[in-house]
Amino acid sequence: MTRIERERRRPWRGAARLATASLLIGGTGSVFGCLDRPIAPNEPRTTATIVERLTQSSVDKIDLVLAIDNSGSMADKQDILAFAIPDLVSGLVNPVCVHIEDPTQPVAEVDSPNDECPANYKREFEPIKDIHIGIISSSLGGHGASSCPVSATNVSNNDYGRLLARETENSPNNDLPTYLGLGFLAWDPDQKLAGMPEVPDQNDGEADIDGDSAADLNDTSLVEQLTAMVKGTGQAGCGFEAQLESVYRFLVDPEPYQEIVIEENVAVRKGRDETVLQQRRDFLRPSSLLAIIMLTDENDCSIREEGRNFLVAETRNNFRLWRPRSECAVDPNHPCCSSCNQTTPKGCDEDPTCKGLDQKPAKLTAAEDPVNSRCWDQKRRFGFDFLYPIDRYTEAFTQVQLTDHLGHSFQNPIFSDLNPADLDTNIRDPGLVFFAGIVGVPWQDIARQTAEGVPDLLRGLDKDGNPVGGFKNADELGVKINDGVGSTWDVILGDPANYVPPADPFMRESMAPRSGTNPITGDPIIPPTESGFNDINGREYTISAASTGDLQYACIFDLREEHSCEGTDQSCDCRVPATATEINDNPLCKPEAGNEPGDPVNRTTTQYKAKAYPGLRELQLIRELGPQGIVGSVCPRQLNNPNERDYGYRPAIGSIIDRLKLALRGQCLPRTLTPDPETKQVSCLILEARNSQGQCDCNTEARGDVTEKNLAAKKKVLEDPLAEPAGWDCVCEIQQLQGDEAEACRNDAGDNVQTAAGPVHGWCYIDPSIRVGNAEIVASCPPTEQRIIRFTNKGEAQQGATMFITCSGE
Repeated sequence: MTRIERERRRPWRGAARLATASLLIGGTGSVFGCLDRPIAPNEPRTTATIVERLTQSSVDKIDLVLAIDNSGSMADKQDILAFAIPDLVSGLVNPVCVHIEDPTQPVAEVDSPNDECPANYKREFEPIKDIHIGIISSSLGGHGASSCPVSATNVSNNDYGRLLARETENSPNNDLPTYLGLGFLAWDPDQKLAGMPEVPDQNDGEADIDGDSAADLNDTSLVEQLTAMVKGTGQAGCGFEAQLESVYRFLVDPEPYQEIVIEENVAVRKGRDETVLQQRRDFLRPSSLLAIIMLTDENDCSIREEGRNFLVAETRNNFRLWRPRSECAVDPNHPCCSSCNQTTPKGCDEDPTCKGLDQKPAKLTAAEDPVNSRCWDQKRRFGFDFLYPIDRYTEAFTQVQLTDHLGHSFQNPIFSDLNPADLDTNIRDPGLVFFAGIVGVPWQDIARQTAEGVPDLLRGLDKDGNPVGGFKNADELGVKINDGVGSTWDVILGDPANYVPPADPFMRESMAPRSGTNPITGDPIIPPTESGFNDINGREYTISAASTGDLQYACIFDLREEHSCEGTDQSCDCRVPATATEINDNPLCKPEAGNEPGDPVNRTTTQYKAKAYPGLRELQLIRELGPQGIVGSVCPRQLNNPNERDYGYRPAIGSIIDRLKLALRGQCLPRTLTPDPETKQVSCLILEARNSQGQCDCNTEARGDVTEKNLAAKKKVLEDPLAEPAGWDCVCEIQQLQGDEAEACRNDAGDNVQTAAGPVHGWCYIDPSIRVGNAEIVASCPPTEQRIIRFTNKGEAQQGATMFITCSGE
């Protein structure tokens, strides 16, 4: 099924994506929606109404989940992420100040989110003063298999999708201070969360960004605590990393199990993990912006926790999986492709290769089925896919109603009010859910490029030709690079559904040495038998058939400090020295004295580089999420100069902040509307839906009851999937301004728009390119998108309300 076909079959999800891409509504209470072409100036339609949901951006809180891979080899990446924590924290809680009249002027920084910007400057978006930050790991144990048991010496083998705040990976319990002991941190500069507003209380959240002060009564700071939590995640977790399922378990699963037991060779869920459910209720607010940031150097291995899928993680007694039917090698989508241990598919001939010498279903050899390499290309290699489909996670971040493992429908907790007793009853829509992956992909593949086509994280050009550097956003990733390659997505992902591999050979999963050339940089794959060293993954290396398995690397990078792998440190990749029968030509290992990195020779047990494998499943999810997905590389450009913007994970964090701030401040309109030449009004209707707790009153400033001619639009609103779970009982029209009030809206750049008669409440359209409104109001918009719909004063979106727009001519 093509992506377009999927969109047509899921119109709500498609509309949600479109609604996140188009329209800025100015002011602190903001919404934006889908308007893709010029609209003629006539009255809104009263029939055949097309209503688009708008993402309100009057957001006053963020719930941020850091999903960190804690398997072996992750300590170096966690250290790099810890260095970028100040960038992440400051970017959200203390946004920079931008010049009001000239956006090309350098930004200004102030010490505190409560400080005023310098004269002629304003905040890029309003500081967020209420943030929950929690950490979960990738470890969910063996999913019923004997692998990854929890023990006194390894408590990290199964973290159950619970919040982590431990000092070290060996801490049996959370032992770092957290907000009210709930397992997560709370940013609270106004000291409002637990005590009296603006009165410091011992139970309040953090008020210090970096370094303790008198701003709160504890002796910690947000950066300090979060850095310690990141490093404490550790790298002793299960090697069958369930990165995506851990997120699902913490945020979505309606019945997280306490354990999985094997009964009659089938995985059975037992019990109910009340700890996860309580942590979810404490952490996740219904009206917050929800952001998930994943850090991992391996492909996702979220094993389905049902049936006999656990066998893919079974390692006991040298267990090996069964052979696939011969059709799988040619076409894994072939109707006859299955495991030799399954019944022969209907209409397919018996496969003679499926019988062993004992006439039982044939099994793979140790060389064909190394236990450490069971999570890639499963249908081709085993005839069966043991992992949850990516749609499970796409739908979890976009759909209100989901289906559990028993086929029962349930309301998605992400779009629910988990604590009806509090005062926060508004429910977020999918435009406020973001997923970012710092994953295994060469930074060169996703970096913006110079005019000469060179990847450059400092000066690469954005879609408007500005030398901003950084990684490509969702729109840029989908733009065709050239006829022979396609888009960046074709380069790094290909078409997984149809088993079309990525155009970049470095992104193809393989135990054997690969061949080919990177289509962006021209770097060739270097086989183990030849001299040479490229800037992406160094070179391919010899993976022994006698080993427990490995894959060729997507990318590698210099460690800040090399270290010896002598001994049993599981984080080391250079533990095994060369022997008379086995070579060690791993590019992560330092060459012997007198040899160059590109020499095809044995290497020492000193590790001087770190690795990442192709993160294809994470990338597939990011692509499916469209503008709600963000991608960064786990292989940094450089680790030598910490003052540069391309150091470590700064480019990835920059991409995340850039995307989130669009949702926090709204988004500028890429297409023009056509206002009436006399009144300057546009032919659009804007409706606001909310849960009024039975106190609906539309007869207030800027609002009115839905008129009879617009009842069709109201009906569409109440048919929205969010209507029932959100409890919308109040739908009002927000009034478009006219006359002197409209002129004030279009030209007064201040926060409190007024005329001689008093404050102005409502909305207007501003587009200085056609002489409609003040250019200063849209100065922060990109040069090609300097137009907005602006809401003023009480016309701004009410906190948590969901907005809808329909325009004539759509």
